[in-house]
Amino acid sequence: MRASLQRHFYVAQRATALLLAPLVVVHLVLIMIAVKNGLTADEILSRTRGNVLWAVFYGLFVVAAAVHAPLGVRNVLREWTPLSQQLVDAFCVFLFLLLLLAGLRAVVAVY
Repeated sequence: MRASLQRHFYVAQRATALLLAPLVVVHLVLIMIAVKNGLTADEILSRTRGNVLWAVFYGLFVVAAAVHAPLGVRNVLREWTPLSQQLVDAFCVFLFLLLLLAGLRAVVAVY
């Protein structure tokens, strides 16, 4: 594989890690607040429906995770399995699309 493509993958995974760190912290804090206050799913949805900021927040979260996770899985599969590079790359493209579509579908459903 071309070194420049490997470099782009490396940068993309590190950049998405930097983006995901604060997003995960905010997400976990929100979960703790919701649980502490005994909010139901309906109450949570009533607060998020129609809120563009939450849609952007979780949309960004989904895109970052959809890019980050398959790159990590790709590295593990390349290093730890005898699978061909083409099979590993195809699986990671599938994983990216699955995470992206499922995540954005959830964001749209909550928005």
